[in-house]
Amino acid sequence: MALAGLTGHVVEVEAHLAAALPGFTIVGLPDASLQEARSRVRAAVGTSALEWPTRRITVNLSPASLPKSGSASDLAIAVAILAASGQIDPRRAARAVYVGELGLDGAVRGVRGVLPAVAAAVASGCPHVVVAEANAAEARLVDGAEVTAVPSLGDLARLLGNEHAVAAPASTLPSAPASSDVREQPDMSDVRGQEQARFALEAAAAGGHHVFMLGPPGAGKTMLAARLPGLLPDLAVEDAVAATSVHSLCGTFDPGAGLLRRPPFEAPHHSATAAAIVGGGSMLARPGSISRAHAGVLFLDEAPEFPARVLDTLRQPLESGEIVLHRAHGAARYPARFQLVMAANPCPCGNRGVRGADCTCTPIVCRRYLARLSGPLLDRIDMRIDVGPVRRGAPQGEPTAAIAARVAAARARARARLHGTGWTTNAEVSARWLRDHTPDDALALAARALDRGVLSARGVDRSLRVAWSLADLAEEPAPTSAHLEQALAMRTGGGA
Repeated sequence: MALAGLTGHVVEVEAHLAAALPGFTIVGLPDASLQEARSRVRAAVGTSALEWPTRRITVNLSPASLPKSGSASDLAIAVAILAASGQIDPRRAARAVYVGELGLDGAVRGVRGVLPAVAAAVASGCPHVVVAEANAAEARLVDGAEVTAVPSLGDLARLLGNEHAVAAPASTLPSAPASSDVREQPDMSDVRGQEQARFALEAAAAGGHHVFMLGPPGAGKTMLAARLPGLLPDLAVEDAVAATSVHSLCGTFDPGAGLLRRPPFEAPHHSATAAAIVGGGSMLARPGSISRAHAGVLFLDEAPEFPARVLDTLRQPLESGEIVLHRAHGAARYPARFQLVMAANPCPCGNRGVRGADCTCTPIVCRRYLARLSGPLLDRIDMRIDVGPVRRGAPQGEPTAAIAARVAAARARARARLHGTGWTTNAEVSARWLRDHTPDDALALAARALDRGVLSARGVDRSLRVAWSLADLAEEPAPTSAHLEQALAMRTGGGA
């Protein structure tokens, strides 16, 4: 299988043995790691007590115009050579997909991206898949896949009719410990005070809206952002498969836990490059933080500290919900529908506007600091919340479970209203739908805000979407002018 993003293509591996000087050539646009398969395959065949053909070996990876990369084709190349030399039954080896890397001792090792590769194989009409034992649990997550797990090339050769093959010796490396994340999950009850910010996050969770929080250090911005995923409902099957496929490709997926059912949370450091955020690579680009946050939350703490070029790369994914990375060898498409949460201090020292604290920043320094967040990026943010300092004796808020129940009920109302449209949250609906279904009094208020220059045309649409989410939380059939006024206050940084 060859992966271009999360799209898999079946590669037919052909081997030709010619009566000429011995040699081994791989054609079909292989990259450097795939060219090195010649040494790995030859050593694995020898250590499995199989015969290496003393002929001119040509292996073709078809279609030849599709770039291939990685070590996942080792197993298929070895099977093709053994079939061509008559050491295994070609008929039993045909019509199966082989995914695995070979060790020099003949062991079959796991590789990344098995989940999307197996899913693409099944969709292409090739349900029989042979993988390493390390990838068996992940491959079996795909419905309809007939998975055969093999520990070594010798074991596979025996399955395909060669009784003289020798299995690889057992690994002397210690087995990986079972995954057991016993860390206590963050709860909203840990946040003291901040009633406005807490309600704004509840509305953001109900509608899938983007949030920008502005406040001094220690006010609780990071705590609030880290608790947003707990307010979101479990992932739908389609989102769970897409998110799990991305993490499988990145090597950050634990197959023993099954599909990712909870929304992921990504919080890259402000020193991250554009390639780390959106994805990159010299051959076919690999996914970045925005794709790992698909169907979850992407949190940018100290957002003005990120390079402006990195922040502006988020503008297109925020609109389309996906990222297409073009390279000389082809384009890779990854899902990137996430909730963006940005947090920033009011100035470089963080004390601007804080009672009892001295700010050492000049007005021009403060303007330049926040001006690092471009206007087009901020225009794509639905809510801007002022998070003030916490005072002594601030009350403890509701727990996550209570808020999540209201969010789930609000999302259920949105799904029922949007049934048949292809949308599931208010943040996804189009401008035409908003104008056709929003009551006239709310539309008139939005039009006046547009005429005064308070909002852009995009800002009007985003405010209307937030108003629908507020109406869902209030169990109202449609937003009123009061809901829109509340949404406008959130939009312009007036809190909730």
